[in-house]
Amino acid sequence: MRALALDGTTTALVLVAALLHAIWNALVKAGADKLAMQALVIAGSGLCMALVAPFVAVPDRAAWPFLAVSTVLHFVYNVSLVRAYQRGDLSQVYPIARGAAPAFVAAGAWVAAGEALSPLELAGIAVLSTGIVSLALSQRVGGPPRGPAVAWSLLTAAWIGTYSVCDGMGVRRTPNPLSFVAWLTLLDALPFGLLALWLRRGRVSETFRPYLARGFLGGALGAVAYGIVLWAMSRGRIAHVAALRETSVVVAAAIGTVFLHEPFGPRRIAAAAVVATGAALLQMAR
Repeated sequence: MRALALDGTTTALVLVAALLHAIWNALVKAGADKLAMQALVIAGSGLCMALVAPFVAVPDRAAWPFLAVSTVLHFVYNVSLVRAYQRGDLSQVYPIARGAAPAFVAAGAWVAAGEALSPLELAGIAVLSTGIVSLALSQRVGGPPRGPAVAWSLLTAAWIGTYSVCDGMGVRRTPNPLSFVAWLTLLDALPFGLLALWLRRGRVSETFRPYLARGFLGGALGAVAYGIVLWAMSRGRIAHVAALRETSVVVAAAIGTVFLHEPFGPRRIAAAAVVATGAALLQMAR
């Protein structure tokens, strides 16, 4: 299957997914216990897809290796994300993790999926990533990002890039993208959920009860968001979809401004404009 450029409808849906993704990440960061919130978000996504799985076929055998590898990749991504949020602010960690990811995705899609990008596409990804990362560097509240937070954020970006390529290749190997999404989400919920239960053993009820509503809301948003992303990857270039999804950092910055009372000054406005320019370049390369 030859990956095509994204059409207008697919692009709009990916941008909706970016909005939903920023919201569930803000919910995780807002929780005092990041591990509990992340576990509940993943469990919520799994519950949503448990309702869908009986109505879709099991993915084709050709997709099974990708499901297996991706389950491991999503697990280590979730661990990295929690560690990053334990060490840095949303407006610092999120732009670095998501902003660096498109570069990893573009490289991985070229090596593993044979998706060579044109100079204009490469320029679009570079500009968009620069704008995203600069949102973190323009953060004034709490000072510059701390070393451990940066390290965990970059490691998270590497896992995002790796699982995005793996998932993008896997979803193309089954006729119904929803079946791959449903089974991947179900498999993803098990290992991290078990880890969270073990780490909070002896105080499970008091740990998770305060976050149930927000966690399952975040899970529903996450399930819809990543379902859209994988559907889009079955239709278009993996790197295009991944780069557009990371425009969610602009939404995250807005959430920080409105709900966390962080300033959205001239430097952040300029960074958001750079992100929009990068996205426009990707669309021009269609």
